[in-house]
Amino acid sequence: MFVCLCNGITSQTVADAISAGASTTKEVAAACGAGADCGRCRRTIRAIMSAPNTDRTAL
Repeated sequence: MFVCLCNGITSQTVADAISAGASTTKEVAAACGAGADCGRCRRTIRAIMSAPNTDRTAL
């Protein structure tokens, strides 16, 4: 699923950035670009961050 429409970033890419150590929306934006432009997707990024580790890509 696309999380960031501005940059075409998927939930898998966001989950990968989180798995690599990103722990804030700013760190996710720096890692993959999601949330770096208009910021509308930051709520979804936070939801992915707080989801159980077993299935982050289902959001």
